[in-house]
Amino acid sequence: MNQTILNARFAEAKAMRYTPAGLPALDLTLEHESEVPEAGGQRQVKVEIRAVAFGTDAETLARQAIGSGFRFTGFLAAPRHGKHPVLHIQSFQQDQVS
Repeated sequence: MNQTILNARFAEAKAMRYTPAGLPALDLTLEHESEVPEAGGQRQVKVEIRAVAFGTDAETLARQAIGSGFRFTGFLAAPRHGKHPVLHIQSFQQDQVS
């Protein structure tokens, strides 16, 4: 199963683009920072991840303020010409804590 749930801040968005089929697409950069248990201790985690949203999710996210926090759900996939994973956003909701 390939499912990712990530609480993150909306750090950057590129201009809205459209797929060859006419579907809106938005490329994003998300930032996450937390403390998680690992090997009996606590680890500080700070990560920046690329993400993409399509359709009405892309249109809605394009209207959000930079720095807004969300809980994103989706899956990881490598882009056609890249090695690093991209979070494909399938759903999201406003994060009241970020």
